[in-house]
Amino acid sequence: MWDKFTSISLIKRILIGIIVGAVLGVGVPHLTWITILGDLFVNSLKAIAPLLVFLLILSSMAKHEKGSKTHMRSIVVLYLTATLVAAVVAVGASYLFPVEIFLPKVSETTTAAPKGIATVLKGVLNNAIENPVKALVEGQYLSILVWASLIGVGLRAAGKQTKQVVNDLSNAVTSVVQFIIQLAPFGIVGLVFTSVSESGLNGLAKYGQLVLLVVGSMMFVSLIVYPAMVALMTHQNPYPLTLFTLRESGIPAFFTRSSAVNIPINMELCRRLGLSKKTYAISIPLGASANSGGAAMTISIMTLATTHTLGMEVSFPLAFLLCLLSAISATGASGIAGGSLLLIPMACSLFGISNDIAMQVVGVGFIIGVIQDSVETAVNSASDLLFTATAEFADLRRAGTPVNISERVRQAKANDSATQEDEELDAQAVENEAGE
Repeated sequence: MWDKFTSISLIKRILIGIIVGAVLGVGVPHLTWITILGDLFVNSLKAIAPLLVFLLILSSMAKHEKGSKTHMRSIVVLYLTATLVAAVVAVGASYLFPVEIFLPKVSETTTAAPKGIATVLKGVLNNAIENPVKALVEGQYLSILVWASLIGVGLRAAGKQTKQVVNDLSNAVTSVVQFIIQLAPFGIVGLVFTSVSESGLNGLAKYGQLVLLVVGSMMFVSLIVYPAMVALMTHQNPYPLTLFTLRESGIPAFFTRSSAVNIPINMELCRRLGLSKKTYAISIPLGASANSGGAAMTISIMTLATTHTLGMEVSFPLAFLLCLLSAISATGASGIAGGSLLLIPMACSLFGISNDIAMQVVGVGFIIGVIQDSVETAVNSASDLLFTATAEFADLRRAGTPVNISERVRQAKANDSATQEDEELDAQAVENEAGE
């Protein structure tokens, strides 16, 4: 039974959940017990998310080997810069096109707006050194981030077995989260039912506005911002390479919704582009987690949508702090389905927004995740390939051996055609042998 259930694509199950929830909300709004499904889903995520974030950060920091050299400084700088720039664009878009979301259990006076940057910084610093056990229990993500990082650094000197135990614990909690996410369609039924039964279809309309803001911002980054970075580094027309990566890498990633699953595709595309295997063998797997511009955008937009809904006025210094926090926390989020959504409470804590409210926003994120997660993964995965190629081409230009990028892209397309022809010939030969 479970195998049949999970054999259906999660995105299809969530779509069915949205439709069922909307129909029930319009047809039988008096059946309030259906809201329990949404409450159980949100509360289970709220319970496990702090532990997940703690162990992911702890494991990531502990894995680092002192003195290890990757010779990939330019690629890493590109990854981190792109993630920060994407977060800045998301914040700017949220200011230009403010969107509110329907949060049924939040009153207008639930949360007071921050009174200034000094007050916020004081609160951030105090929260950052909160008791780690209390932070895990109450979901205080800034403290979780700080203590997990410090303990993780301390574990770098530990033995391999200790690090393996930490990694196994992280994987175990990740599997629990993935199990909960598999049950998301039932939670979506309850969340959509609550929204429709209490506010009519207007609640869903606001979700549509949020989707447009998220997707529009991501497309702007992919088609304008990232190409500008490529042009700045290579001094060539960036669009042949940009469009090639979006078509060949972004489209498969859109449907698989997993940067990790798309790694073999990106590795093959790097080979076709004639890139150095010593470089892309490291940069592509690294980019699947470290290059998270789409995740940073999701975190920023959802957080600011929450502040708009609560009537908060967010100053520029606070918005910049949000960009930094989103960029830092987004690193590593791409390895988990819905990972960026589970980091929203960390960003919300910057503004003093309670964990209860933040987890309702996470629930909204799963509703729009039918589109948001697919676009986010496409942006992240395509840019892994884009920045790997850009860094190598830029290094070659600085070394005095510039590469014609348009010609490389044409060769990559020709290589694909040749590979397909070879595969067809091999298949035909096998058929002929079988016939004989």
